[in-house]
Amino acid sequence: MDVMNQFTEYCRKRWFAFGYAFKGAWDLLRNHAPSRIHILAFVGILAVAYGLDFPLWKWAMVFICSGMVLAAEALNTAVEYIVDLVSPEYNELAGKAKDVAAGAVLFTAIFSALVAGLLIYDEVFLVVAR
Repeated sequence: MDVMNQFTEYCRKRWFAFGYAFKGAWDLLRNHAPSRIHILAFVGILAVAYGLDFPLWKWAMVFICSGMVLAAEALNTAVEYIVDLVSPEYNELAGKAKDVAAGAVLFTAIFSALVAGLLIYDEVFLVVAR
């Protein structure tokens, strides 16, 4: 196989990999209600950030924190799917695995909310102090 064919095959595989990723993201948003709550919170903080005219670095923090929460939610959902597959009936360790994965989402959501609160407080305090 020549170099061009190898490159074409590589690109084709990467293209399909993106398709699988979008399929997983769609499944997460369509079938997992907590992800829709996180999206709603993301839209809310976007509106607040726009209204307070956040500087670029604060926008970056909003996107980083929101992305981490959604990524944690996706990983939690993947853990739930895998645990349900390998342990269809109740198992204490399976339950613990699901709980710990849900705890990871809780941690990211709480700390992201704290970051958002600090970003908003800073803007409101600066506006009032002027």
